[in-house]
Amino acid sequence: MSLPPPTENQAYCDVSALEGGHVQIPLRWVLDNAKDGDVNNLPGLSFLLRHNSNGDTLLVDLGIRKDWETKLPTPILQRVQQMGFIVDVPQDAPTSLRKGGIDPAAIKHVLITHIHFDHFGDTAPFTNATFLVGSEAQQLVTPGWPADPDAPFPGDLLPSERTRFLTKEGWQPIGPFPHALDFYGDGSLYIVDAPGHLPGHINVLVRTSPDGGWLYLAGDSAHDHRLIDGEAQIAETDAFGCAHIDREAAAQHIARIRALKATPRVRVLIAHDAPWYWPNRGGPAFLPGKLESL
Repeated sequence: MSLPPPTENQAYCDVSALEGGHVQIPLRWVLDNAKDGDVNNLPGLSFLLRHNSNGDTLLVDLGIRKDWETKLPTPILQRVQQMGFIVDVPQDAPTSLRKGGIDPAAIKHVLITHIHFDHFGDTAPFTNATFLVGSEAQQLVTPGWPADPDAPFPGDLLPSERTRFLTKEGWQPIGPFPHALDFYGDGSLYIVDAPGHLPGHINVLVRTSPDGGWLYLAGDSAHDHRLIDGEAQIAETDAFGCAHIDREAAAQHIARIRALKATPRVRVLIAHDAPWYWPNRGGPAFLPGKLESL
């Protein structure tokens, strides 16, 4: 269950948080012990990873696009209204990058943990990036909206010539996770299969120091840390349904994250990490600054 120890001259990544909008959700949608009327205002976080030696830049998730009300597929807009979500995007991920001194066109890789609207953002500004997506997501954008008017996923989301659909073939176990890809081949960043939430859902385990610090970016494996900490279970209600397409697989993956979180020098952040976001908003963990490694 332990993570790989650092080697001599160990490669790692600096990580900076980016603003990507907010979405207010009913907690009954995600927590089985939430009360009617409980809501949480969640950030749609994006993270910039910069390899310490090879110069690569990798962006994890794109949050919510600024013009979501006019650009998202009609079925998504209907779902937002039906669920009672309140969406607000004071600053999207491309703007956050520019304010931090980085042109979106300079980003080399964009990893989208899964293709829900509060994660896929606006891919258009990333004109030179290779997009990294779980292979099972390909079916969701084929043909996608508007060719399929009922599809909640835009068909033009991913540039075909610059998208790498990741399969689990050849992936190896790491820590509590059965399938992970050593992306750079130097132990600095692992892409982790994260089943349960949506087809193609992936997480990122990144080494944040040369001497043993780690960060786990859990995407939507859980929408609230109370699920990871065992203080609540995944909700499933008549009114809201379930936040995950496979509740059992999602619960198993959450249990693995719980085991990882108990590991020394490992920080776990979820994409909608309100307890971390609100105290740290605008602080040194956000670009042009970086998260302090454990």
